[in-house]
Amino acid sequence: MAPIAVYYHPSFIEHETGEHPENKRRLIVAKPILENCGLDLEWVSPDAAPVSAIARVHSHSYIDSVRKLAEEGGGWLDLDTAVSPGSYEAALRAAGSGIMAVDRSFSDGQKAFMLVRPPGHHAGKSRGMGFCLFNNIAVAAAHALQEAGLKRVLIVDWDVHHGNGTQDVFYKDPRVLFFSTHLGDHYPGTGAAKQVGAGDGIGHTVNVPLHRGAGDGAVRLAFESLLAPLARAFRPQLVLVSAGYDSQQGDPLGGLRFSQAAFQWMAGYLVSLSEEIGAFGPLCFLEGGYVPEMMSASVVATIAGLLGDTPSFERAPSAGDEKSVHRTLEELKPFWGEVL
Repeated sequence: MAPIAVYYHPSFIEHETGEHPENKRRLIVAKPILENCGLDLEWVSPDAAPVSAIARVHSHSYIDSVRKLAEEGGGWLDLDTAVSPGSYEAALRAAGSGIMAVDRSFSDGQKAFMLVRPPGHHAGKSRGMGFCLFNNIAVAAAHALQEAGLKRVLIVDWDVHHGNGTQDVFYKDPRVLFFSTHLGDHYPGTGAAKQVGAGDGIGHTVNVPLHRGAGDGAVRLAFESLLAPLARAFRPQLVLVSAGYDSQQGDPLGGLRFSQAAFQWMAGYLVSLSEEIGAFGPLCFLEGGYVPEMMSASVVATIAGLLGDTPSFERAPSAGDEKSVHRTLEELKPFWGEVL
């Protein structure tokens, strides 16, 4: 198997947020841990994404506002989302990582992990929020659809927070199947099971809001009973992952109890599913995770899963897990018929 590409650039450290939970220490800790983890990695320095690629997802006025704020010395987009003088370049390179990974995946089938910041999945068409400036995974998906001519992309989001920005971008787009497990009734307040898409995209947004304390049993049930049959029916040509590690037990911004093994299992499961349906990827984008050492260990576990090392994972779901998944299943049945 080819090495896993890890996309990283020093500019990501120049996105300065001070003592904010999403700070540069996340990558300062993670990079040497990955360098010394013993796995087969290829380090790739990404180019900055062109503004035209960002503009497939975000309005020009919003892109300009981020650039100007950085040029003027920085500030805040909202109470949670900081911009420093180095943030604009960092955000362009974070988005550029996904574009490069998509192109390389098409050329040689390489899987990848984007070790990037700022994260992206909360950034919507005309605003940044939730620590996110540009929506890295959405930019990559839009590039695959518009430049590479793909017709179907699967985005899986396992962050503890719902990826409202990604949902917003593709809510009416039938070319993207968006599948999210997240803590229900949590920031940013979106991601209810009844949010299933609209217009031509109805039925292509899949939200699995989990109960507080849900753990590995919920992961397995959601993937095996919902994600797998939907993916087999949808047959994506590319699989992208918003890999957030604040869903791990012990994260201070979390509320779920995923284990390190769960991330390895999910990555391995997506590899097997991608191979089965003939999709490129998975390509993983770092989102949340606010205990740097714990996050880093789970990133290593994720990459091990991408390399085919899938752990034994006998995790029984709880009654609460079954209720969460059943709620989503009932919302989707009208659109997927006998698939579910």
